[in-house]
Amino acid sequence: MPRTHRPARALLAIPLLLLAAAALVACGDDSSSSSGTTTTAGSKGASTTTSAGGGGGAAVSVADTDLGQVLVDAEGRTLYAFTPDSATKSVCTGGCAQAWPPTVANGTPTAGDGVTAELTVITRDDGTKQVAADGHPLYQYAGDTAAGETTGQGSGGTWYVLSADGSLVKSEAGAPSSTTTSTGSRYGY
Repeated sequence: MPRTHRPARALLAIPLLLLAAAALVACGDDSSSSSGTTTTAGSKGASTTTSAGGGGGAAVSVADTDLGQVLVDAEGRTLYAFTPDSATKSVCTGGCAQAWPPTVANGTPTAGDGVTAELTVITRDDGTKQVAADGHPLYQYAGDTAAGETTGQGSGGTWYVLSADGSLVKSEAGAPSSTTTSTGSRYGY
């Protein structure tokens, strides 16, 4: 009776199955859900109006920059507001969101020392949760490559850093007047 090589083929399939299983595990089970669309935190009445699923709330802090003390993320990257947004809706999507990535959270955002802005979470059109400070959805700027950089300030006349209380800072470094930077794009990128 001739011998078949099926056991060898089966042994070759094992690494492929292990790779597939590892890929599934790496993707994880992101089955956390949210029971609402707005979560609040901060020193202005630190209360939670609804619960966001899972942990992983974004940390917002205050750091010194060339524009003074402004809101930053956990890595020290400057946070920006887009003036066409509303307190409950981000209009920065597509290419805009690639140049200005939204600050997302999977839970209640954490206000660090010095942050007096009320932090909330809004739900974007794609379902992701975005942190907002005093009604301003927050973004990083892809052009800022290091902590404390503020190169997006005044871009397109619509992007501004925020002070510790969540108000827009409409001045450039060393200049207290409003910015005049324009890139020709509606979104300032």
